[in-house]
Amino acid sequence: MARMIPSIFDQDTSSPGELRLFERFQSAPGTEDWTVLHSLELADHPSQVCGEVDFVVIVPQLGVLCIEVKAHKRIGRDSDGNWLLGRQPPTPRSPFKQADEQMRAIMTFLRKSDPALAAVPVLCAVWFTNCRARLPRSVEWHDWQLLDQDDLARPVATAVTEVLTRGRTHLLRKASGLRREAPNERTCKLLVRTLRPEFELAVSSESLRSERAQQVLRFTEEQYDALDVMEREARVLFTGAAGTGKTFLALEEARRSVRRGRSVLLVCFSKLLSDWLKGVVPSGVRVETLHALMCRESGVRPPDDASDTWWRKELPELALEAMLDSAAQPADMLLVDEAQDLMDPSYLDVLDLAVKGGLSSGTWRMFGDFERQAIFGSTKGHSSLSTRSADAVEAVLRRNCRNTPRVGRMAATLAALAPGYQGFRRPDDGVNVAFALYASASDQERLLLTHLKRLHREGYAHDEIVILSAKADGVAARSRDVPLSQWVAPVGSTTLRRARYCTVHAFKGLDAPAVIVTDVENLQGRAAQDLLYIAMTRSTGALCLLVNRNAGPAVADLLTKEMSDA
Repeated sequence: MARMIPSIFDQDTSSPGELRLFERFQSAPGTEDWTVLHSLELADHPSQVCGEVDFVVIVPQLGVLCIEVKAHKRIGRDSDGNWLLGRQPPTPRSPFKQADEQMRAIMTFLRKSDPALAAVPVLCAVWFTNCRARLPRSVEWHDWQLLDQDDLARPVATAVTEVLTRGRTHLLRKASGLRREAPNERTCKLLVRTLRPEFELAVSSESLRSERAQQVLRFTEEQYDALDVMEREARVLFTGAAGTGKTFLALEEARRSVRRGRSVLLVCFSKLLSDWLKGVVPSGVRVETLHALMCRESGVRPPDDASDTWWRKELPELALEAMLDSAAQPADMLLVDEAQDLMDPSYLDVLDLAVKGGLSSGTWRMFGDFERQAIFGSTKGHSSLSTRSADAVEAVLRRNCRNTPRVGRMAATLAALAPGYQGFRRPDDGVNVAFALYASASDQERLLLTHLKRLHREGYAHDEIVILSAKADGVAARSRDVPLSQWVAPVGSTTLRRARYCTVHAFKGLDAPAVIVTDVENLQGRAAQDLLYIAMTRSTGALCLLVNRNAGPAVADLLTKEMSDA
C-alpha cells in the first residue's frame, strides 16, 4: 500500500471520486515505496501552492504525477467547445488545462525550493472516476493523460505507471537534461519533505486566531515524525519540555480519530485547560478533567472539605466501582494531556477502564513533561505507566514551538533545563525578557502597573495579558491599589478590559501572548525552579519578570548573562 499524506480522508465533505481513488491508493499492492499526497482539506486555503491539487503521486524511478479528479457521471463538449461536466453549467475551462496549471505550479515550487528537484519529471493527468470518458482525440491533451472508470477497475499501480512511463517518453523526446533514472529513493524523500508542508497543515480554531496567530499552522519536521509514529503505533507516550507542541499534537490526533469514526476521550488535570480544550476540539470528542470524570462516573459530589486523600484514593475507588458495573462503552481512543500530573497508580486504574482494551492493549496517546512539570503527580509516574504497558512507544519532542528563542532560552537557563531545547520554530524577534527588581509590596504593585501600561502601549489587548504567581495571594490578587485594580481581574472573570491573573498551577498547559510573572522571590530548590520555568514558558510573545530584590544578585546575574548572550 502507498504511504498516504495526510493519512485520513474526510468522507463527509470530499468528492466521491477522490474517496474511491484514495482508497485504491491506500490498499494498492506494488506501491509500498510510493507516497501519495492529497490536499482535500486545503480547498479553503488559496494561498497554499498545492491547495487545488487533488493528488500528487511520487513514484521512485518514474517521477511525479499530479492527478485532477472528476467524479461526474457524464462528460462531453458542446459545439462551442464548452465542457459539459455532469449537471454543472457549461464551462470553457478544460479539466486538462486545470491539471496542467496545477502541474506547472508544482514544478515552479519545487524549482524554487531546491534546484536539485528541477530535473525531476512532473506530469499530469485527469481521472474521470465515475464514467467512461469517450472523448475524441484533441491537441489539448495526450491520450495517456486521460483516465476513467475502466482504469479505476485495473490495479491503480498499473494505471499510474503507464501514465508516468508514457509521459517520461514524451518528455525525453521534447526536453533535454531529464534524469532517466530520477527520482531515486533519496530524491523521493526530498520531494516528500519539500511538498508535505503544503499538504499536511493544522487549521487553528477561531479561539486561536488573532493578529499574532496564524490561521494555518505548519507542523515542524519533528511533529511530522510524531504524526508518523501515531499512524504506526497503538500506544505512544510523547515526552517533551514546555512549548514543544504536545497539546497541539493531542488536538491533531483528536481531529484525525474523529474523522476515522472513533470515539475519543481527552483527559487532563487542569480545569482551565479542560475548559479551553472544550472550545477547540471537534464535535465528537469528550473532554474532561480526570477528577470530573471520576465524579461523573461515581455520581458523587466532592465534599467542601475534601482532602488530598479523598481526591487521590477515595474518589478513584468510588469511580472504579461504578465503572466496573457500568454498561457504558469505553472510548476507542484515549488522549491524556499534561500526563505527568495523572500518573498516580489510582488514577492509572481509572484510565485503564476508560479506553477499550485498557492501557495494556488499547489505543492511547499520552503527552507530558515528566522532568520539570510534574507538580501535581507522582514522581515515579513514568515507570508506573511502563509497567502497565510495556510495549508502548516513547517519542521525545525537543523543538520549542511556542516561545520566542529569547524567552525559551531564558526559561531553560533559570530552570537549569537539561537537556535544553534543540531549536526554536519561532524567529528571534529581538525582544529581550523584561525584568524589574522590587523592594516592597507597594513597589511591586507600582512596577506591575507600569508594565501593564507598557504592554498595552506595545499593542497587547487587555485580554492578551496574563499575570502569573506561584502564590494564591500574589500581588495582583491581594492588591487594594485602586489604579491597579482597574487593570486586573481573576481568570474567569466576566469584567471587560482587564488583564487576567492566576496561579501558575492553575494556568499550566495554557499560554498567552503576553505574560507577567510576579512574586519571584528565589530560585532555591527544584520546586521554585520548576514553577518559574512553567510560568515563563506560558508566553507566546512578551515576558516580564518581577523579582524580589532580596533574592540576591544571582537571579539578576543569570538574567543579564542570558540577555547578553542572546
